[in-house]
Amino acid sequence: MLYDVFKAAVLGVVEGLTEFLPVSSTGHLLLLERFFGFDDDAFGKTFVVLIQLGAILAILSVYFVRLWRIATGMFTDVAARRFVIGVLVAFLPAAVIGALAHGFIKDVLFNPWVVCFTLIVGGAILLWVDQLDLKPRFHDATGFPLPMYLTIGFAQCLAMIPGVSRSGATIVSGMLLGSDKRAAAEFSFFLAIPTMAGAFAYDLAKNYKLMTADNTILVAVGFAVSFVAAWIVVRTFLDYVTRHGFALFAWWRVIVGTLGLIGLALGR
Repeated sequence: MLYDVFKAAVLGVVEGLTEFLPVSSTGHLLLLERFFGFDDDAFGKTFVVLIQLGAILAILSVYFVRLWRIATGMFTDVAARRFVIGVLVAFLPAAVIGALAHGFIKDVLFNPWVVCFTLIVGGAILLWVDQLDLKPRFHDATGFPLPMYLTIGFAQCLAMIPGVSRSGATIVSGMLLGSDKRAAAEFSFFLAIPTMAGAFAYDLAKNYKLMTADNTILVAVGFAVSFVAAWIVVRTFLDYVTRHGFALFAWWRVIVGTLGLIGLALGR
């Protein structure tokens, strides 16, 4: 039991730290399972999705005041209403494609080889975009045009391939469409709320009967650790990328993906 609690804590840390960074939380969790035996068999099929709720609450706690103003003002404030519609428009492609392709994604794409290749390719793309001499036209995540929100939503669907990174796809597409780094990263936070909440509700509805008392304890540990780690990331990430860009995360992806491929090739 103590070892399971330790694994739950480690998975919570990895989930919380990587969910909002452009490095792919799903990819990292799959590689932990493959190389270190940190699978979720002891936790139930919903463990990883359930601890994502901690990361969702971390965003809500950091942005509570701003989100509350948007929510209460969307019936009287045109800008607030337009932003809510924009988030829903961006969320829609992932909701539809995710529901239709859920089985294929889980059965075929959740593969460590796929993860390693996509980590490396995604890192290269992130480096390329970070070094482009882009001329940002949008500096506020709440003020993108509606077609831009929709395009970012379709780009987010690429993250259904583990290793791509939901936040990475959102940030890269936002920057290529005219957003500055900070606004693109911040919108990835906002879009994560309905996306992760939808995944949480879908998996919980399918598998809640598999939860046991022991599983509940492990989920609580993973949830708490995930909340703390994600809160730290959300509080510090925007300032970091504004000053330093995404090179650190791009090289991290390349290194992890390369080491993973070496391990797989050696039969580890």
